[in-house]
Amino acid sequence: MIDVLVVDDDFRVAEINSAYVGKVPGFRVAARAHTAAQALATLERHRIDLVLLDHYLPDETGLTLVRRMRQLGHHADVIMVTAARDVATVQAAMRFGVLQYLVKPFGFAGLRAKLDAYAALRRTLDGVVGGGGGEAGQEQVDRIFGALRTASAAPAALPKGQSAPTADLIRRVLRAAPHPLSAHEVAERAGLSRSTAQRYLKHLEQAGRLRLTLKYGDTGRPEHRYAWARTD
Repeated sequence: MIDVLVVDDDFRVAEINSAYVGKVPGFRVAARAHTAAQALATLERHRIDLVLLDHYLPDETGLTLVRRMRQLGHHADVIMVTAARDVATVQAAMRFGVLQYLVKPFGFAGLRAKLDAYAALRRTLDGVVGGGGGEAGQEQVDRIFGALRTASAAPAALPKGQSAPTADLIRRVLRAAPHPLSAHEVAERAGLSRSTAQRYLKHLEQAGRLRLTLKYGDTGRPEHRYAWARTD
């Protein structure tokens, strides 16, 4: 089991990301932190394999935290999950040894792809060098460095009872929208029932073709809003 520390200053985002992690076989959330100081304290107390790390923290940046982690001897792997998309930050993350970089907003499928690739890397390392010492030849080194590369996912087959024309209709509705839409808005624009729209939206989000965001009101559950995430 891969133990994960979720670090995000937004309590609701941390909760959502934790729920996503809990849905991926082989992963479990060991702890959450909302500041760099909390994250370091958690790393001192618990064995953490992987840190899902936001860049924008109230006491220091995520990349500064990564550097401090290494200075203090914490070897947990890091995947950045952040809205920071400037090239300088991405380059710095690479230099600091961040394994993956996921730009917000993202849905479950986006995070799962990163976690699955990370799990594949660990399996490759275990298979090549037994998870520890030993030596690797060039072929084995190539396997290690290639383990994190995820191929572009082919369009997922539609579940039984769903049709390609209806899925394409929803695609066109979302691509034409200037902002993310709720399931109710998608249903109205596509001329479908809300329950039908929700079934297609759920499948397309799980297939990584939609971005799911949450809109919080004053009361009640947050509203799910969808935007097309692919260029096709």
